[in-house]
Amino acid sequence: MQAADAKLNKYANHLAGEKSPYLLQHASNPVNWYPWGEEAFQRARQEEKPIFLSIGYATCHWCHVMAHESFEDEDVAELLNRNFIAIKLDREERPDVDMVYMAVCQRLTGSGGWPLSIFMTNEGNPFFAGTYFSKHSRVGMPGFMDILNRIAATWKSDRELLIKESSKITYEIQSLEHPKTHTQFLNEETLKQGYLNLEGSFDPKWGGFGRAPKFPIPHQLTFLLRWYKRSHNARALDMVEKTLDAMRQGGLFDQIGFGFHRYSVDQKWLVPHFEKMLYDQAQLAMAYIEVYQITGKKRFEHVAREIFTYVLRDMTSPEGGFYCAEDADSEGKEGLFYLWTPKEVNGHLGGDAGNLVCSFYNITEAGNFEEGFSIPHISTPLAGFASEIGMDSAKFENLLNNARSKLFDIRRKRIHPLKDDKILTSWNGLMIAALAKGYQALGDQEYIRAAGKAADFILKNLRTKDGKLLHRYRHGDAAYSGFLDDYAFLVWGLIELHEATFEVSYLDEALALNSAMLDMFWDEQNGGLYFSGKENESLIIKTKDLYDGAIPSGNAVAALNLLRLGRMTGNVALEKKAEQLIGAASGTVRTYPASYTQLLGAVDFLIGPSREIVIAGDPALTDTREMIKTVQRKFLPNKVLLFHPAGPDAGRLVELVPFVKNMLPRYGRPTAYVCKNFACQAPITDINKLEPILK
Repeated sequence: MQAADAKLNKYANHLAGEKSPYLLQHASNPVNWYPWGEEAFQRARQEEKPIFLSIGYATCHWCHVMAHESFEDEDVAELLNRNFIAIKLDREERPDVDMVYMAVCQRLTGSGGWPLSIFMTNEGNPFFAGTYFSKHSRVGMPGFMDILNRIAATWKSDRELLIKESSKITYEIQSLEHPKTHTQFLNEETLKQGYLNLEGSFDPKWGGFGRAPKFPIPHQLTFLLRWYKRSHNARALDMVEKTLDAMRQGGLFDQIGFGFHRYSVDQKWLVPHFEKMLYDQAQLAMAYIEVYQITGKKRFEHVAREIFTYVLRDMTSPEGGFYCAEDADSEGKEGLFYLWTPKEVNGHLGGDAGNLVCSFYNITEAGNFEEGFSIPHISTPLAGFASEIGMDSAKFENLLNNARSKLFDIRRKRIHPLKDDKILTSWNGLMIAALAKGYQALGDQEYIRAAGKAADFILKNLRTKDGKLLHRYRHGDAAYSGFLDDYAFLVWGLIELHEATFEVSYLDEALALNSAMLDMFWDEQNGGLYFSGKENESLIIKTKDLYDGAIPSGNAVAALNLLRLGRMTGNVALEKKAEQLIGAASGTVRTYPASYTQLLGAVDFLIGPSREIVIAGDPALTDTREMIKTVQRKFLPNKVLLFHPAGPDAGRLVELVPFVKNMLPRYGRPTAYVCKNFACQAPITDINKLEPILK
């Protein structure tokens, strides 16, 4: 123990006081890491050294590989410490820095990813970029030690060359900051083109889009559901159902403990990259909920509930916030926590049950992964499998559930992957939105309690005294001024919470944060929203993200928020702001609409038809609650829903939404006021007459 402590002290660097699990993983490296900040840059200027910036995150597999190969290696550390100032950065804590230097890497190399490796001057201007480098050169690729030696030698012999190159690269990147905008009208044809883009890349055999690796990109699926509702094109719905079914049956889904892994390395959704991210759970839950609302098929409801079970069990802090992620690796091996052999399964379940479970989940002696291990996945759906073995479907389902529960209990005793227990405002906003939508569609009180508790936690612990958001919380420490995604995603969650609970405070908070967002991030010159705002650190460029990747862009989410809040409050100025934002993005979107599917959802709302629905009544009455449920449980993406209650809370709502003042219950019965395309219909007191109007 003393020897281990001595080694830790020997290698202690400047990361020891950080909160990020990723940075703390490197706190005992022999590399003399600094966190991102003025201290590191000042040291680089004083010693006249270039900077090596390494960006990653706690659950990144290749970050672990490079750390083990190079950053834990004394020879590499000696080179780095002698010739560079080394900075380690958690991309999830500082997405602004990551976004800037990822743009550099993509510009210089044509690709990107993590770990991200940047060499730059002590002013932050980059001159060389890459991702993972092995310690030594191999297969024609330069090794990390070779790169360090070459750059160090050039810095000493021809520093001006590197400084000149860095100035050129920085200038090129800065030229992207204010692209010329050509506002074009986005219309139904744009939506159709987005659908055709996706249809052209759809995999009819395995679902999903493109070839390996395959990522679950839920906003593509939710866009297709909106296109289906608009066009009645059954192909759009079929693509969504095929994809969601295939993902749930594959190894991408944790068949034993629930939740989705990050992505599949193959075309069949079989072999995943095993990390689990909060944002994937949130967005996929919303996709399964929406397809359930459309089809009424219970299997989609079931998957949404499985996702929520995983998140509420494994990814929720005692205070109510949601953790970031779980690692892919345990005991130094990727996926080991999730893998099984027939011997292990049979040993715990017994021969008959064990053989059935192994057969159903394709756990074989040969295995389908490394070293003879198997990733549980489903080839034949439960009912079909039960029929094949001549067993009653309900009986087999009961056997399977009992077996899965036993295997889960056994798995809990294994060494677990690292849990990145940071709480990010942005990702929590997505999960709050998902749970609030889950409550509306499924009626489970646990979901709305969890969503409300998380929202209250964020608003209490990740907000400054003047009402501004902070980005990250861990172990009592909240840090970093909020970015665009923090505001846009949390406002989304608060809107969904209001439509689920009708608590006026959530609408009030959404409006206040939305206003602060516009003040801090709006681009007055070209329209749209910068990722970093007035409260954030100045970097070599200001980025404006429009692309909807693994996480939808803040601009896309903000556009729909603006439209919804505008309709909810009657504030036309908010709708005009949304139109300006969409207009600023329009030239980019039209080049390939399928890359902007979250924004296409906002375009779909803007084009309409949209509905404003106000229900007035006594919330204690069964008829009132049934009328509310009728609206909440339907797939009505282009609607806003308000509840005008009888009693003292009515005044609080009227202050924010003056137009509901005279929308009152009629004849002592709950009453629905439905407006469509700026025209209001006669008040409805009969719930049976509300149904056809909503269709």
